[in-house]
Amino acid sequence: MQGLVQAMQTQAHTQAALQAQAQVPVPQAQDHGGPSIVERFKRKLPPSFKGESDPLLVESWMREIEKILQVVRCADEDKVTLATYMLQERADVCWASSLRTRFEDEAIDVAWDKFVRLF
Repeated sequence: MQGLVQAMQTQAHTQAALQAQAQVPVPQAQDHGGPSIVERFKRKLPPSFKGESDPLLVESWMREIEKILQVVRCADEDKVTLATYMLQERADVCWASSLRTRFEDEAIDVAWDKFVRLF
């Protein structure tokens, strides 16, 4: 339980730091003229995550997001952006807080495997 709280705090810091950046590039599809990766991701109706503490709900959310990222053929560098887009309420605040705590003023580019470990 304490690990989940710490992970959510880490998530909140990271999210706030990302939002603080002047411009966050929106991932785009490789094929010009087609739908962006964001559009393809949203069409799959990804579940939001509000910071529930039940480990089964956390695991279920992560597995569903990973399945959608795989289906839309998301590039590794866009996965964290899309996943954190679905964080809401407590989970969003915790992620932003985590970014601030762990990365401070450094450029924030969290790799997917690190996001999964932090989450």
